[in-house]
Amino acid sequence: MAIVSYAAALLLFTCMMVHMLQQVQGMLDPIDFLALQSIRKSLRDLPASEFFTSWDFTSDPCTFPGVYCSSDKVVALNLGDPRAGSPGLTGKLHPAISNLSALTEFTVVPGRIYGPLPRSLCDLKNLRFLAISRNFISGDIPSGLGQLRRLRTLDLSYNQLNGAIPPSIGTLPELTHLMLCHNHLSGPIPRFAMQTLTRLDLRHNVLSGSIPPGSLPSSLRFLSLSWNQLNGQVDQVLIQLNQLNYLDLSLNQFSGLIPPQLFSFPLTNLQLERNQFYGPIEPVEEVNIQTVDLSYNQLTGQISPMLASVQNLYLNNNGFTGQVPGSFVDQLLGAGIEILYLQHNYLTGIAINPAAEIPSSSSLCLQYNCMVPPIQTACPWRAGKQKIRPAEECNQWRG
Repeated sequence: MAIVSYAAALLLFTCMMVHMLQQVQGMLDPIDFLALQSIRKSLRDLPASEFFTSWDFTSDPCTFPGVYCSSDKVVALNLGDPRAGSPGLTGKLHPAISNLSALTEFTVVPGRIYGPLPRSLCDLKNLRFLAISRNFISGDIPSGLGQLRRLRTLDLSYNQLNGAIPPSIGTLPELTHLMLCHNHLSGPIPRFAMQTLTRLDLRHNVLSGSIPPGSLPSSLRFLSLSWNQLNGQVDQVLIQLNQLNYLDLSLNQFSGLIPPQLFSFPLTNLQLERNQFYGPIEPVEEVNIQTVDLSYNQLTGQISPMLASVQNLYLNNNGFTGQVPGSFVDQLLGAGIEILYLQHNYLTGIAINPAAEIPSSSSLCLQYNCMVPPIQTACPWRAGKQKIRPAEECNQWRG
């Protein structure tokens, strides 16, 4: 009888222990449980961060901040306090993250996480959203990320990544957002075959080479390639991107003509400054773009009156000639133009009354042209102190 009672008590104890373990793990898959432990051990809070304070593995991990579960699996992991100004985390990303086989979203807040991206990330076949920005991630971008065929957003911006952008990234069939800006990436821009990509941000890298026609998808709405070493003509590339809302190709070595069709796109910002574009600017209709910056190029010809509806217009440091169209004066005096920079060209006149009062909200700079500025306005310090271009330069240009 005693033996039976002992067996019954042992069975009851075992059941209680199993139940307690299930409560501790919240019915979480043991593999996921161990993966979270490994991830936690490889990271720590920066001073003043308290993200990991409640990561107590004697309780249900699915209640931890940043951990989201479905059934017995972790489906989203957001590491770090998402509130603005959070100190973030430090340490390295643990390869055990690949054991979270159901993971669809993985993000890390800005902080001081360092080291390479774990190659094991490439095993997360269900991943749709991957964002590890504003940290100190180094090394190259694993080409195996191209195996994540369900990935929609890839944000590795503001890190210390180097090497080339893997061509496999350009084959992801569902990718909509790719942000790799502010790294040390080099080499050419790969071809993007998908027609889902709407945002491509590669600014502030050391990318080089030209962009062949057809290598960027027509689905793009935001494109920034500024602060690189890219070159070649892009007119045939740009005319295919007629859904663009934002375009920034500034501070490169692009050359050739700027296609007139570009000014008819649904753009709010067009920034092509500090390149080697040449030739005239000839929009076919009134330009409804808030900011157009074509400064520091080799553009020539007369200024098109179609540009008078642009709110912030930078045409300085080019080779424009002739009179400033009267439509610009009307817009300027009516506060329709906020910034009109025409300095360092070869302009010969502007029909504005010297007594006219330019609205305080507007800025006009005319210095260093082939005319005496009829009205004195404040210019940016980079415009220099000379008011008029030397006559020999103006005569040489006319000749």
